[in-house]
Amino acid sequence: MLDSKALTQVTAKGITVNQIEEQLACFSKGFPFLEITSSASVEKGINVISKEDRDGLMNDWDAYLGQEKTVVKFVPASGAASRMFKNLYEFQSAPYDEPATSFEKQFFEGLKQFAFYDELNNCCVKKEGKDIPTLLLMKGYKRIVSLLLDESGLNYGQLPKGVLLFHHSGKEVRTAMEEHLAEGALYAKNNLGKVNLHFTVSPEHRALFKALVGKKSESYEKKYSVDYDISFSVQKESTDTIAVDMENKPFLNQDGSLLFRPGGHGALIENLNDIDGDIVFIKNIDNVVPDSFKFSTVAYKKLLAGLLVRLQKKIFDYLRLIESGKYSHSQIEEMIHFLQNELNVRNPGIKLLEDVELVLYLKRKLNRPIRVCGMVRNSGEPGGGPFFAVNPDGTISLQILESSQIDLSDPEKKSLFEGGTHFNPVDLVCGVKNYKDEKFNLLEFVDKNTGFISQKSKDGRDLKALELPGLWNGAMSDWNTVFVEVPVETFNPVKTVNDLLRPEHSVS
Repeated sequence: MLDSKALTQVTAKGITVNQIEEQLACFSKGFPFLEITSSASVEKGINVISKEDRDGLMNDWDAYLGQEKTVVKFVPASGAASRMFKNLYEFQSAPYDEPATSFEKQFFEGLKQFAFYDELNNCCVKKEGKDIPTLLLMKGYKRIVSLLLDESGLNYGQLPKGVLLFHHSGKEVRTAMEEHLAEGALYAKNNLGKVNLHFTVSPEHRALFKALVGKKSESYEKKYSVDYDISFSVQKESTDTIAVDMENKPFLNQDGSLLFRPGGHGALIENLNDIDGDIVFIKNIDNVVPDSFKFSTVAYKKLLAGLLVRLQKKIFDYLRLIESGKYSHSQIEEMIHFLQNELNVRNPGIKLLEDVELVLYLKRKLNRPIRVCGMVRNSGEPGGGPFFAVNPDGTISLQILESSQIDLSDPEKKSLFEGGTHFNPVDLVCGVKNYKDEKFNLLEFVDKNTGFISQKSKDGRDLKALELPGLWNGAMSDWNTVFVEVPVETFNPVKTVNDLLRPEHSVS
């Protein structure tokens, strides 16, 4: 039982005692591995859009944008960029003063190519009275890194990725957030010229993002002839999870209070649920390219969206037919075929269902949020992958799974995981309203048994932390899911600062 102090703390966060008890139970019993039957591939489960079908899908999307619908670009952008500079932090604390590792050498050799070079150079002149070339001649490598990362300089180590200078654009430079403004204008502009963007940010960074929008949005509105509606939200405190010690008892801070930790990106299903939109694009903040590389990205965004609206129209027609009660046996068979072959939902026991049960089953499976997800050919990049997984109700459907969700001690499952041909680049288009034009409550479609426990430490003491089901993993487990192969050039994440030296980032 929680004492009065703990109860006050829990209530202030908007968390119920029942939720705390559920979380504590998760630490005790753990999370089951998901049963997978196969990895998804272009032979089974991943669509390849033919050249013949492209124009039709593009037209479907353009026609949708011409309706009175709300399209939103949703960008998870929380957190500082400190991990992006991990190697430079290691250099700062290294016993040597000159670049020694291949990463360090590449960084300094390519320094002038970075979009932040001029800003960093000005900072060096202001703080040291010397420009970067002079500091390099004097072997002041660590001082340059300090002025890039630390609060005394540009403070890039503590700023969010979204406000860092990523690219050159002609004579100008652009932040990651600005690239999302440009992208949104190219594939999410409606017939009135409106573009809706939503960024999830950390509370301490909200003012930075708002200031950048205030400074930059007008120029992009003129450039692309659009009208932006840009909003922000933070991860809700009510999605924080309790931490426990190694005996699964609540971990107490030194002042005796309970320790809560952010619930991971799965907590953002709450933010997504609050979005007032018909269709929502989801893409991470760091997966952007300059204008010269945007063609493929924009084209495939439109193709994914075109496929979504095409599938959604069919689903809505079927659901209205079911509701009317005026359907034939052949139409029911057509729905079964659509569910199995186009939405990849299989039910091993479907032949055992009576007529009424069958119709109720079809309605339940069709009347769900839908997502169309881009999948990239596996090239060694980290990330979850596409699989056929067994659901709690015994059906089999497509899921995006992380390695932690699969029992890799089972040789067969390990072989399926390692033999996967594709991985998830977080490139989603989501339909979040039903056939009656009502918003789904997305929280009803989360599989709570797909969370995850990790080991951390605080104040020198070990603890266990609980992460909620991932946003595109368990949080969307009960959605209709369609996978489409997209080219690798649409996936350009910036995980380390040196990724900005890749051709797709360093060419203006």
